[in-house]
Amino acid sequence: MESLTESLRDAFSHRNHYLDTATYGLPPTAAHRAALAAEHDRAAGRLDIAEMDRAVERSRAAFARLVGLPAHRVAIGSQVAPAVGLIAAGLRPGARVLLAEGDFTSLLFPFLAAAERGVGARAVPLDRLADAIGPGTDLVAVSAVQSADGALAPLGRILDAAAAHGTRVLVDATQAAGWLPLPVDRIDLLVCGGYKWLLGPRGTAFLAGTEEALAEVPALAANWYAGRDVWDSIYGTPLRLADGARRLDASPAWASWAGHAPALELLDGLGPARIHDHDLALANRFRAGLGLPAGDSAIVSLTVPDGTAERLAAHGVVASVRGGRLRCSFHISTTDQDVDRALDLLTG
Repeated sequence: MESLTESLRDAFSHRNHYLDTATYGLPPTAAHRAALAAEHDRAAGRLDIAEMDRAVERSRAAFARLVGLPAHRVAIGSQVAPAVGLIAAGLRPGARVLLAEGDFTSLLFPFLAAAERGVGARAVPLDRLADAIGPGTDLVAVSAVQSADGALAPLGRILDAAAAHGTRVLVDATQAAGWLPLPVDRIDLLVCGGYKWLLGPRGTAFLAGTEEALAEVPALAANWYAGRDVWDSIYGTPLRLADGARRLDASPAWASWAGHAPALELLDGLGPARIHDHDLALANRFRAGLGLPAGDSAIVSLTVPDGTAERLAAHGVVASVRGGRLRCSFHISTTDQDVDRALDLLTG
């Protein structure tokens, strides 16, 4: 069978050594052209709005297939934090939420801000999250993969503990969906930004979950695009929201969705298991080259001297610094040659 790297030889147009998907994913060339084409059409006054609607539905369907959910349980939005804010708004006064210390603030802040309504949120270390779930815990919210260092949440233990205590689980899959298979059949609510491992432009996001959990998320951002019939919902009363997750849809940023549909369809065609094996193999090639043991994440975090990221960038290797450590991330746009170039610079 042709390797994933060989099958994607012409899918990307960058010429540097890009190890920073955890910051933003590189668009496949076809996806990039689709986003640009939408903007060119808008500038020329010939944007096909119906085609933009089709791009949204193509994206919703491809994301649903990629993570293993039916499309009617997937809502679209622009960013993760507003979706989390809707979930936080649906919590009753006195509800108790459990968070992971050091998690990304788009997942944390909406619950911390809900303190003014009497919602209590506390954070514990990630490795103690499952043990901290008890009879009084209404919701536990955690990123499947931690942004700062790539640590994988112990989702199995968290879901087991939550099930034992009747606790709902919200998973942020922004650093996971697209490379890490997830136990979505056991997750109550899932949010995901589209511009990292899903290779979309900024301005796409998803909110998904079980029908029961989604039904309790208030449609506080109700808008025309969440209407039962979108183009018959642009004026006047009464309220006429769609059924299912679509009642939580946000009005789409057209060019972003035009550019995201081809990227999601590429990922869906490859499949998360194949992508996972590819990404992890590259990350472990990198670890081995540094004398580190193999790991389970496509993100590798390293303590390095100050200025290392800048030195790498000067030689065409793009990585980032998070939490004072060098963060390198490996995805389908990454090749063995990219890994080896970074290793040469770090060990030479």
